[in-house]
Amino acid sequence: MSLRKITRSVCKSLVLTIVFTSLFAGFSVRTASAQDSLERRVKSKVSPSYPEIARKMNLAGVVKLEVTVAPNGTVKDTKVIGGNPILVNAALDAVKKWRFEAASDESVGVIEFKFDPSVN
Repeated sequence: MSLRKITRSVCKSLVLTIVFTSLFAGFSVRTASAQDSLERRVKSKVSPSYPEIARKMNLAGVVKLEVTVAPNGTVKDTKVIGGNPILVNAALDAVKKWRFEAASDESVGVIEFKFDPSVN
């Protein structure tokens, strides 16, 4: 078997695994409107890096995260609400680096990340 056939076979297996994982991973999808966003002002944002495998697959999509912000403005907790598993980790890594204005209590809200391979 040539290296090209092996590579093609591995890629097909990977794609099928990803498709079945995303279908059965238990991600629940909830529609989030602008009203669901955090009420606190963002002091600094980090954009997610587009995963190379997603770029090769020309994969676009939206990842929705429920974010809990601590009183000091750091991200305390995140929960995946919906999105392609290939894109989720990039969104999680980015949002954990965000900083918000300080407040007296924790805040919870939804943040959406839109991934588009055609945008640099």
